[in-house]
Amino acid sequence: MFKGTGVALVTPFNPDFSIDFDGFSRLLEHTAKGVDYYVVQGTTGESVTTSNEEKTQLLEFVKKNNPRNLPIVFGIGGNNTQIILSSIKQTDFEGVSGLLSVSPYYSKPSQEGIVQHFIRIADTSPVPVILYNVPGRTSSNLTAETTLRLADHANIIGIKEASGDLNQCQIISRNKPKEFLLISGDDLLTVPILSIGGVGVISVLANAYPEIFRQICRNFETGNLVESRLESFKLLEINPLMYAEGNPVGVKEVLKKMGVCGNEVRLPLVTASETLRERIYLAMKNIRA
Repeated sequence: MFKGTGVALVTPFNPDFSIDFDGFSRLLEHTAKGVDYYVVQGTTGESVTTSNEEKTQLLEFVKKNNPRNLPIVFGIGGNNTQIILSSIKQTDFEGVSGLLSVSPYYSKPSQEGIVQHFIRIADTSPVPVILYNVPGRTSSNLTAETTLRLADHANIIGIKEASGDLNQCQIISRNKPKEFLLISGDDLLTVPILSIGGVGVISVLANAYPEIFRQICRNFETGNLVESRLESFKLLEINPLMYAEGNPVGVKEVLKKMGVCGNEVRLPLVTASETLRERIYLAMKNIRA
C-alpha cells in the first residue's frame, strides 16, 4: 500500500492565512496524476502551525475529495508523548491507512527514550505506524539499531528515512524484517534508496511534479534503471532551492507558478525572496526543457 510515491501534501493558505480549500482541491487533483498515496499534515503541511481543528478539517477534506481513492497517511508527531497519544485517541481514523510520526524534536531524548516513545504510539494507534527520522529538524538521529528494535513491533511497518546517511539505510535494509518498509525521505535519494531495498519515497517535490516521481519509481520497478536515474536528474537543480529558505516555502512558490495554489506560508516562515523566486523559476524552465 505504501510503495511508490507518497506526497507530503502542502497546506494551501489564503492571503489572510486561513486554509484555502479550493487550492487544496486543485492540489489533490494535480498530485493524483502520479502519486500512490497522500500524506496529510506532515512537516511539509506546516503541521506545527495548524490547529487541532484545522488538522481535522484537512484530513476530512482529503477523505471526501480523493480523486483516485488513494490511501491516506495522517501525521501525528511531536515531543510530548502524552499529547500525541491523546491526539491519536481523538482522531477519526476511518478511511486512514497509516500514521506517520516524527521522532521527538528539541528534547533530544536518548535512543531508549525514542524507543519507548514510539512503542506507546504504536500500542495506541489503530492503524499501522510509519516512523519518521529527520535529524536535520529534530537534532537527534534515530539510529539503525533503534529502527531495527522498533521494526519488531507488530504495528510499526516502516520508516521514512531522511537522515541522508546511506550507510545507516543499508544497515536497516540488510537487517530489517522482510515486510518492514524503508522509504526515502529525501527526494534526490529516491533512486539510491530503491537500489538498496527501499520501496519508494515520501516526497516534497511530488506536490509539483507527481509524474516525474511516478516515472522514477515505475522505471526502477521494471528494471529500466537508466530512465529512472534520468527522471531523477531532472530535479537536481530545483531540489536544493526547496529548502533554501525553509520548507515548504520553495515548493509553494513552484505551485503558485503552476497555478495550483498560492505561495502563502505561516510565520515564522515567509514567502520566497525575490532572488530565490527567480532561481526557482529558472530551474522550472530547465525541467520543462
